[in-house]
Parts: sequence; structure tokens; C-alpha cells
Amino acid sequence: MNLRVVCLLGSLFGLLGVNSSYSEDRFITLASTTSTENSGLFDHLLPVFTKESGIEVRVVAVGTGKAIRMAQTGDADVLLVHHRASEEVFVEEGYGVERFDVMYNDFVIVGPDGDPASIATKSNVSEALQAIAENAVIFASRGDDSGTHKKELSLWDSAGIDSSKRDSSWYRETGAGMGATLNVASGINSYTLTDRATWLKFANKGALKILLEGEPPLFNQYGVIKVNPERHPHIKHADGQVLIDWLISERGQSLINDYQIVGEQGFFANAGK
Repeated sequence: MNLRVVCLLGSLFGLLGVNSSYSEDRFITLASTTSTENSGLFDHLLPVFTKESGIEVRVVAVGTGKAIRMAQTGDADVLLVHHRASEEVFVEEGYGVERFDVMYNDFVIVGPDGDPASIATKSNVSEALQAIAENAVIFASRGDDSGTHKKELSLWDSAGIDSSKRDSSWYRETGAGMGATLNVASGINSYTLTDRATWLKFANKGALKILLEGEPPLFNQYGVIKVNPERHPHIKHADGQVLIDWLISERGQSLINDYQIVGEQGFFANAGK
């Protein structure tokens, strides 16, 4: 194909609104969480981003702790997770360029319909967790250093129940993602902490239902960070920045707000707020 034909095709693609810069080899790696993956959000967002930018996004969905470690070693271009304290340390230590709020939802505590610890009658999260511990009712923890696990540990600490008081006879660590942990909880009729979006998407609820929600400590903020090219020169920093700019733009934020799971909004965009 000669140069004149290439130029003509490029002009035609431009007139048709086709992004002629797309290439199967043009991609970035996003280290993110199982909650954003399990919720279906990326299936809603990323095909639109790829169509509009020409950049494929390959998601590695793991716990927040593992996602951060991936980004620290330069095995990802962009990080999108939900444990603000860890995200801020990531930037302060020079692994990330800048952190941006993207969206939020909340955590909920789910458990057996019969609610053997009567947590639904408690006035706050601490009282609910104290009741679970005092009654030695089985609680399934992710135990995987994820953002959800970090949140859960902080809630136990706030309730005055440290690791020495969480007996293995009732406190079970799955070492798995949110969907897998919910499967365990459903199978053994236990309590667990989950983000709301994954819960809404989860099909194997069995006898589980939401028993505690709406408390301020259950707020769940997500942030996005570009890996620092000065630390890892090989990362695709320009295309990574395109994704971040798109996520926090009016277009990306609108699409986040549009995402619904069984008729409920899964995430609430809040970039710049």
C-alpha cells in the first residue's frame, strides 16, 4: 500500500470518527481489585475507553495489597484500589505520581437470615462485631491483605477485638477474593464483610442477607494512581495518563454513575469532590 492510499484511508477514518490509532499491541496494565472486577464495572467502562482512545486495558484483579506490590515492582502502569492510607504511602515513597479520587460505594456486613449474633439490632459496627465475637459465631474473613481485609481489620480494632481475641474456631480466613469469600460464607452460613457492588452482583447468596449497612465507618473510597516513570522507565506512562484523565473526566464519571447492578447504582463518581 503506497503512502497516498494510507493518507486517504487515514482521512476517511477521521471523517467517520474511527480511531485509527488503535493497535492490538497498544495496551496498558491496570492493577486493581477483585471487587471492581467481580462487580462487572470494568466490563461496563473499559470497552468504551478502548473504543474512544485506541488503548486496550488489561486488568490484573487481586487484593489491594498485592496490586500495590505489583505496581511497586513496575508490573503495572496504573493502580486503582481502595485503601487510601496505603495509596498515599505509595505516592509518598515515590512509586506513584499523584493520587486521584475516582468513586465510592460502601461496605456491608452480611450474614445468615436468622442472625444468630443479633447484629441487626446493634446501633453501630463495633457493637455488631463485639456480638459476633462474644457469641463465637462464624465470620469469614478474606485474610488476603486486600482493601476489604484492611478495612475489616480496622473495624475489629475499633471494636476492641484484636487478633488475640479472634479465635480460629469461629474466625475463618479464606485467603481469597471477595466472590470466593462470599461463596464460602454462603456455604457455611457465616457473617462476612463485603463491598456492596460485589454483593449485588453475587448470585449465590443462599440464606445470606445484608444485616448491617449505612454506618460512616463502612464508607469505601477508590483512588487511581499512575506508576512513577522515574522509578520504572519502562511503564507506559503516556497511555496510563490517558486512562486516568478519562476516568476522572466528565465522560468517565458519567459512565461510572450510569453503572447499575440489579437496578441499583454500583458506584458513585466523586473525582475532584
